[in-house]
Amino acid sequence: MAGQDPVPSSCDCFVALPPHTLAPAVIFGKNADRPRHEVQEVVYVPAAVHHPGDKVQCTYLEIEQAERTHAVVLSRPAWLWGAEMGANEHGVCVGNEGVWTREPVGEDEALLGMDLVRLGLERGSSAREALEVIVALLERYGQGGSCKEEPVPFVYHNTFLLADRTEAWVLETAGRYWAAQQIREGSRNISNQLSIGREITAEHAGLRQRARSQGWWSGDSEFSFAEVFSLTHQPARMEAAKARYRAGKEMLQQHAGHITAETFMAILRDKDSGICVDSEGFRTAGSMVSVLPRDPALPCVHFFTATPDPSRSVFKPFVFVAGLKPVPQVRSPTFRDDPAKQIPRFQSTVDRRHELYRRHQAALELMERDQERGQKLLQTLRDLEKQGLEGMNALLGGTVAPRPEELADLFFDCVEAEMKFYT
Repeated sequence: MAGQDPVPSSCDCFVALPPHTLAPAVIFGKNADRPRHEVQEVVYVPAAVHHPGDKVQCTYLEIEQAERTHAVVLSRPAWLWGAEMGANEHGVCVGNEGVWTREPVGEDEALLGMDLVRLGLERGSSAREALEVIVALLERYGQGGSCKEEPVPFVYHNTFLLADRTEAWVLETAGRYWAAQQIREGSRNISNQLSIGREITAEHAGLRQRARSQGWWSGDSEFSFAEVFSLTHQPARMEAAKARYRAGKEMLQQHAGHITAETFMAILRDKDSGICVDSEGFRTAGSMVSVLPRDPALPCVHFFTATPDPSRSVFKPFVFVAGLKPVPQVRSPTFRDDPAKQIPRFQSTVDRRHELYRRHQAALELMERDQERGQKLLQTLRDLEKQGLEGMNALLGGTVAPRPEELADLFFDCVEAEMKFYT
């Protein structure tokens, strides 16, 4: 059955809050593991005011637009409207993951989980608000449609990790049904499986009745969302997700009390656990780490790779300020007759590689062909990343106060600096 084979997708999301973080901040991180040749771009969309009755075209579905949308930065598969992960100007971060449950997946075109990520960021000024946006849209429009750029449908439901400066939420869905768990301290991770057990903070009004009517729960025992809605026989990829989840949880525990942005970058680069993927069929297409200080006077800093395989990529900082300089080097080309927008969809292919992706691809080939030169280049890239991290740590520590125009050029300058090493 189409959509039941989860081979091309696996993701890992992480969040850490005080007292597990070294500084008084919430730290968010995600690897987006996608079909091997899919290109991920980083896109900034400014805040906007919309007219009553305006519509917004998501990947497949046109829905009613909100009165106002927040500025967002998104890391997304270049063929679709939504995002795998991103942040907004209010310090809200959201990432999603595919999950398969007892509820059947729908091939009919509806909202993708990735559309819901973007809609939550554009419409929610806190993690809780973003969650409320997502569940309301899920109830109204449902989730469904193919999640990869190929003629054979690949369909899944979604789990989400949402964070802001004060708290985090895990939101897990099964069709239109959902459960959410609030995280106020410590750390949490999700990896392509239902993980909310009995500690449910909020839920769909008909969740337990649905479980009873399907014979999944008698009502006699304490209700566990993961136990009741998980598939009885898990696909192989879901079993592998359990190992990644355990490894991620162990790494978070190991660093508890000392977690920094660098800790999350190291976790996202970990290949032994499978958290960083580079296999024949799929790989980590993009990565993100965000630092959300508790002090509202300090800016939130978001790091994006915009290239595959974080173990051989550079995390580059982005800060929301006025007058942000566009970064066309990480934007994919647009196509007049885009096969993702034609009906039937995905009947042909186009080259969506952006400039940074192309140059990085050539650098990866060099690393594989000439180990010595490759190692030297990798060290240069690490040094570049370290400079960015040191600058951002000074900013977050309040020891430097860059001019707004410097921050407006920050992501552009880091992308330019990286590209120079690839020529």
